[in-house]
Amino acid sequence: MKLLEVKSLAINVVKVIRFARFCDHRGYFTEQFRRSDFGNHPQMDFMKEVEFVQANESYSQTGTIRGLHFQWNPYMGKLVRALSGRMVDMVLDIRKGSPTFGKIVCYDMPTSTEADYSEWIWVPPGFAHGNFFTEETLIEYFCSGEYSPGCEAGISPLASDIDWSLCEPELKKLFDDIAPSTSLITDKDKEGFSVSGWEGDERSDNFIYGKL
Repeated sequence: MKLLEVKSLAINVVKVIRFARFCDHRGYFTEQFRRSDFGNHPQMDFMKEVEFVQANESYSQTGTIRGLHFQWNPYMGKLVRALSGRMVDMVLDIRKGSPTFGKIVCYDMPTSTEADYSEWIWVPPGFAHGNFFTEETLIEYFCSGEYSPGCEAGISPLASDIDWSLCEPELKKLFDDIAPSTSLITDKDKEGFSVSGWEGDERSDNFIYGKL
């Protein structure tokens, strides 16, 4: 695996991992994951103790909004990438006591078969995760915890008390263009917690800043 760049987003524990594609007249080849590189590369120390135990794939139609999901017991970190189409990933800090609690960051992940790189985004435990799609999109993600249906919750991406100040304005505008009219969001996601509603729920004590 040829790692090109590891960068932090506005919330610095959320990372984007860029890796090379080897392109020629036939197309390209890439090695998108190698355990030793994730564990031993000098810029990847935050992944040293992470073990992936589940892999998921999801297809979404244009205008779909998913999230914002999280779980505990076990905690679940997610390593996410778009295989085709365009995903805008959304990551909301739910760590109580965090200086960025209630703030959301977004990252634009369009795909192109002609690009000489691709990217993962790493969403560690302590964050609610979701995405929205401006075109038909196929994504995959590796999880550091198995799905635990009794220990999950969600914050509505439509919640009025989410703080979007760290989000790039053009990505917030894309979301605002989709959100009011789309039918491609589940009732469960739409009717999720507000940030303050989740903060007041006793289960939110599973997410304490500095203890994850």
